[in-house]
Amino acid sequence: MVFADLFFIYFFMPLCLLVYFIARKIEARNIVLLVFSLIFYAWGEPVWVVMLIAYSFLNYMTGLTIGRAKSQKQKKHALILAVVVDIGVLGIFKYSGFFVENINALLHINIPVPDIKLPIGISFYTFQTLSYSIDCYWGKVKVQKQFHKFLLYVSMFPQLIAGPIVRYSTIAEEIDERRTNLKDISDGFSRIILGIGKKVIIANSLNTVVTQLFGSSENGYSNVGTVSVLGAWLGAAMVALWYYFDFSGYSDIAIGLGRIFGFHFDENFKYPFVCKSITEFWQRWHISLGTFFRDYLLYVPIFGKRRKYGGLFLVWFCTGLWHGASWNFVIWGLYYGLFVFMEMKLGKKRYKNWHPVFAHIYTKVIIILGFGIFYFENFGALGSFFKAVVGANGNSFSNVVSRQVFFSNIFLIIAAAALSTPVIPKLKELAEKIPSRYYFMRSAGIVMNAAILIISSLLLLNTTNNPFLYFRF
Repeated sequence: MVFADLFFIYFFMPLCLLVYFIARKIEARNIVLLVFSLIFYAWGEPVWVVMLIAYSFLNYMTGLTIGRAKSQKQKKHALILAVVVDIGVLGIFKYSGFFVENINALLHINIPVPDIKLPIGISFYTFQTLSYSIDCYWGKVKVQKQFHKFLLYVSMFPQLIAGPIVRYSTIAEEIDERRTNLKDISDGFSRIILGIGKKVIIANSLNTVVTQLFGSSENGYSNVGTVSVLGAWLGAAMVALWYYFDFSGYSDIAIGLGRIFGFHFDENFKYPFVCKSITEFWQRWHISLGTFFRDYLLYVPIFGKRRKYGGLFLVWFCTGLWHGASWNFVIWGLYYGLFVFMEMKLGKKRYKNWHPVFAHIYTKVIIILGFGIFYFENFGALGSFFKAVVGANGNSFSNVVSRQVFFSNIFLIIAAAALSTPVIPKLKELAEKIPSRYYFMRSAGIVMNAAILIISSLLLLNTTNNPFLYFRF
């Protein structure tokens, strides 16, 4: 089941909220949310719900073992078992085919390549269970002694499928004690509608623009070899905006749903394209993943002690590999890691002396090229893209197709670029300083939410499958 679906919006979510708020006690509400979460996950993949429960039980038992252990050695053994199983299972499902393909290519042999279907959301809930076990070992969280509460944390449907990666410490207290007031409900629904609009109205439209310029993965990115220089840059910029609105849209819906249920998830995106450095970009983009690697990998001793640059390399290698079993993702991660490393060596003081205009140009060029790397999983197409951006394909600087695509989508492009910056929050902030305009802004917000929901619903009428991009990661 996906959020951007009429069945979810007009049946599953209302029914869940109705039953949830009929239940008065927090324990009953937890059971309601747990049941609906398992139904939500089992809707598309009923088999894999068993693995989700097994994953949860393993890490639940790890926490109990750590809590009851009489020695540090016993705690360490429990943690090692959980980490090996969690990472091992994720590796089998997500990377076994990739590993065998590369072994075959390297050794010129023909081992059968396993074709294992990837359980949806496994990358996200694996990191959640890992973070819990590690935090228990480090003594950062109290051990959860009731399995159904821990299973609720892992399987909670707002963030189960595509994040954000919610740590147990963030919601531990709210599992047992939380309240929802009218403001929570109002803000939550506004956030949900915003997320749906981002996905259905903007992200899906940007996807169409990208396909017009590059072609789709299904047709082998057929247009990338002939696209003009401006078309290549425009296409990569549209990929960046497309991924932003798609993934941040999902995060908005997840955060909004959590807010209605009384949970306060951390923000996952903070207008990343306003950054003035690549380091800042990653402090604003997919924050829950970046902080996970920072806290559980970068600062953890490697081979006996902390290795600053070795840890940095490992973080960015894993960041790339986490996104998919393909070398373009690994290159993408290391590509960003290289610029973060360069900024570290340059130093914050010297970097601050850069003119803001130059800093913005530098970051946007790096980001746009980066999303080009991310988009083209086929190395041949990726090579054609890099040639296209400098005109080495024999392509023209501009052509009829790229100009036609640009001018026919100019309002979409301008709107997407503007809405990827905090222009709306700034306008709200200015309006709220003038009391006479407060109620006007509130009324305008209600009208805007209604319009977004109606337009999104109409666009979804003829859509049979509308998954979010990060489902496949």
